[in-house]
Amino acid sequence: MPITGLIKEKLARLPTSPGVYLMKDATGKVIYVGKATVLKHRVRSYFQSTKKMETKTRALMEQIADFEVIQTATETEAFILEDSLIKRYQPRFNIRLRDDKRYPYLKITNEAFPRMVIVRRRNPDGARYYGPYTNTKAMRSVFKLAQKLFLIRTCNLALPLSASRRPCLSYHIGRCSGPCAGIVTEEEYTQSIEQAALLLAGKIPGLLNHIKSLMGAAVAEERFEEAARLRDQIVHLRHTLERQSVVLRDTVDRDVIGIALEGERACADVFFIRNGRLTGRETFHLLAPGDPDIGAVLTAFITQYYAEAAIIPQEILIPTMIEQEALSRWLCSLRKRKVTIKVPKRGEKHRLITMVSNNAYHSLRSEQLTNALHLDFTLALSELTAVLSLPCFPYRIEAFDISNTQGQQATGSMVVFKGGKPLRDAYRRFKVRASGKPNDYAMMAEVLRRRFQRGFAELNDPGISRGSFSDFPDLLLVDGGKGQLNVAIGVLKQLKIDEIPVIGLAKRHEQVFQFGSRDPISLSPDSKALLLLRQIRDEAHRFAITYHRRLRAHRSLASVLDEIPGIGPKRKAALIKRFGSLEGLSRAKVEEIISLPKIPRSIAQTIVDRLQSRA
Repeated sequence: MPITGLIKEKLARLPTSPGVYLMKDATGKVIYVGKATVLKHRVRSYFQSTKKMETKTRALMEQIADFEVIQTATETEAFILEDSLIKRYQPRFNIRLRDDKRYPYLKITNEAFPRMVIVRRRNPDGARYYGPYTNTKAMRSVFKLAQKLFLIRTCNLALPLSASRRPCLSYHIGRCSGPCAGIVTEEEYTQSIEQAALLLAGKIPGLLNHIKSLMGAAVAEERFEEAARLRDQIVHLRHTLERQSVVLRDTVDRDVIGIALEGERACADVFFIRNGRLTGRETFHLLAPGDPDIGAVLTAFITQYYAEAAIIPQEILIPTMIEQEALSRWLCSLRKRKVTIKVPKRGEKHRLITMVSNNAYHSLRSEQLTNALHLDFTLALSELTAVLSLPCFPYRIEAFDISNTQGQQATGSMVVFKGGKPLRDAYRRFKVRASGKPNDYAMMAEVLRRRFQRGFAELNDPGISRGSFSDFPDLLLVDGGKGQLNVAIGVLKQLKIDEIPVIGLAKRHEQVFQFGSRDPISLSPDSKALLLLRQIRDEAHRFAITYHRRLRAHRSLASVLDEIPGIGPKRKAALIKRFGSLEGLSRAKVEEIISLPKIPRSIAQTIVDRLQSRA
């Protein structure tokens, strides 16, 4: 790449401090973010002869038109800033976690009588966080076990209340200790919270010892009911402990990381070892552009994963040598205690690394087989990510549409596409409740609000059965232009959801409207991304109008049945359920009608005669 006068001048003025550098293409777009202990040496190395460069670096250099550097006070600050900028710009030459915004956490709130909730973002609010979790099923199992054993509240009441109230249903079914009713003191409740925290952190042996001592004290003081409750907790925890295999003989808390790499796809498996036992596992998929080695992928994963991880252990085992010292210093600054990164060469720890690496390989191969079946969809989604500059790969897309006739029988539809294919089990219909003059914007706002409120309810209350609403989309598509787009943005802001990108697809010119862009985006007619968006938008419209027509047919039939003597609510409901529409009932014979329960021949004959006279 020819070095311009501007780049030469910038290279001459590079500082010797640590920091981060951003490489940009001719359009000014950031295509790579890196960190350096000495910015001057690291950035200059890119502008030397390309003969000995790696394939990825050579491809990067061919597109660099400019660069920018940001100085930091320490190397540790450079780690933090690099991770933040990679998440912000999603540079295509960086190795990066896919869909990292989708991973939830368990949170114990920082308030009087703390709650336990599921959230998707860590905030510096003094709360305790556990995660991130890629296996949401396992996360919810832990959530339910903690609530069952320790009776942690999930309500939104601001406690303590000025006056006690009657306990709610959760108390009566044994899922809450009733702090709102003054049944449990703040000291007793805090003790339960600390026990729940030990469970979430995987410290079950220590938790068992603690509960045993409490049970002994309760027996000594003849609090036999309390002792029985603690005994039941011990039984549940022992069963949980028995399911956790012993993998190491010491009690050091450690994470074991395995990496698999093929082409531009990589997979990282993390096994969590607490007190020598395997307490959990998470799997992360990464994009690895160019031709990186295992060490580069491992370094990128550690940087991005532990920047968001709620718990950093004392020891991390990895399969290959990397920049251990620099990473250890950075992790120590996050944990505020010593963190050691080791590459075991023999013994139990080496066998453990081999096992985790094999798991990572199988996870990668499983995903590759799945991806091979959906290559066209993947290309369309990748194009969509690039064209719209989306913050993450839009694996789950939800589309919404409204159908009504002059405001009557208004319905809303929600269709879900996962990996580019329709996920019909997750489709949902809404009867719009908005009254007054027809207002498509108000109807869309109502449907979106109900969808996300239900999602929060499912996430935060294990008493509500888990459904499709608790899985939030990576991209939200509304049928329409700027107006519908602004409505959707307004609802998400009202609900304090700011991580879900929203677009509108107008029918007239097939233009894409995006928040923050004054002009619509026009995609090529043969664009895979546009074809996919049209398919999703049209499916939402079909699903909405089908439901609307059914309700309209039911209403038309109901109005006719209301005019026929002898047909009350139960008979009317049975006829609507059986024949569905006025047209369907008009074709029915007397024998078909009397086959329904409690409809005599005389009334069936009246129905047939009345409908024939209308023809």
